[in-house]
Amino acid sequence: MTSSSEADELPGEIIVRLDVMLALRKRKAKDVAAEIGMTEANLSLLKSGKVKGVRFDTMIRLCHALDCTPGELLEYVPADAGERR
Repeated sequence: MTSSSEADELPGEIIVRLDVMLALRKRKAKDVAAEIGMTEANLSLLKSGKVKGVRFDTMIRLCHALDCTPGELLEYVPADAGERR
């Protein structure tokens, strides 16, 4: 029988690459937050990956403001990625 923490364990993680995209586009988080109608604090939480989810309309606005795709902002890393290397 597995414990609840083992059962809740996810098979990987999503890495938010918003900071990378901001740097590549030479944009400031403060300016992008204002452009998409988000608080700077909430954009910072998203940038650090400390959110449980993101709305599609927010993702659309981010992609438009940064001229990128969702795949450039988010990366899936399997839990066993370290074992494959």
